[in-house]
Amino acid sequence: MPTYVIGDLQGCLLQTKALLKKIRQQTPVPQLMFVGDLVNRGPSSLQTLRTVRDLGDAARVLLGNHDLHLLAAAHGIRRVRPDDPLQEILQAPDRDVLLDWLRHQPLAYALEGYLLVHAGVLPQWTEEQTLNLAGEVEAVLRSAHWVDFLREMYGDAPAQWCDDLRGVDRLRCIVNALTRLRFCTPDGRMEFETHTGADTAPPGFMPWFEVPGRKTQAVTVVFGHWSTLGLMLRPNVIALDTGCVWGGKLTALRLEDRSVIQVDCPTYQMPGRE
Repeated sequence: MPTYVIGDLQGCLLQTKALLKKIRQQTPVPQLMFVGDLVNRGPSSLQTLRTVRDLGDAARVLLGNHDLHLLAAAHGIRRVRPDDPLQEILQAPDRDVLLDWLRHQPLAYALEGYLLVHAGVLPQWTEEQTLNLAGEVEAVLRSAHWVDFLREMYGDAPAQWCDDLRGVDRLRCIVNALTRLRFCTPDGRMEFETHTGADTAPPGFMPWFEVPGRKTQAVTVVFGHWSTLGLMLRPNVIALDTGCVWGGKLTALRLEDRSVIQVDCPTYQMPGRE
């Protein structure tokens, strides 16, 4: 069964349906992988979330930073404006069902030769370590204490991984790497202020995937999150957020032959900070 990995949907329902239609014209029964950020900036977050959930076993979903933001907003941990697109989900009769399904999704996923994350992987993490660390956060999100964790999840520190990290500091560092990372130093210190292209790294920093000696070089890392990076197809790195919500495209990649399927998108949001 061919596998298609799909970039950030961001609540763009019409484009999501159009892309799924194109995929099914090639492969009537595909395996679908979504790299996170199903919701938030587009006009139809509720229906987009329902559409993906209703795919059932035909789809796998990773948690992105906007998905975590939705979970936090549902419990008053993050503020949302009255006109925020997420309000439609928060006021929906099936909100609890949707949120419970969402919090049970993984932060990292491995396929043969591929490692899927939403944002990035710290250079000192191996594939196995990345999956294990993601599993630590997933276990908390699926536990009875998940809301307590969300209250402590936000913040930029610690900005550098250490195996000795414990408690909420350890979990926060894992979440930040997997859902927010763009730039880091060669020793893995993360930077979260710069949201522009790969060539705009602050002094001393570089895109996480360009760090020499990165321990996931033997596997192809597939990610979204970085819309200003655009589509990037390298032997061991694939970026799939092509800025649908900003008037770019929504992109799917068939892993078996790396063929690309795209649909054009209107501008739902003016360019700015992600």
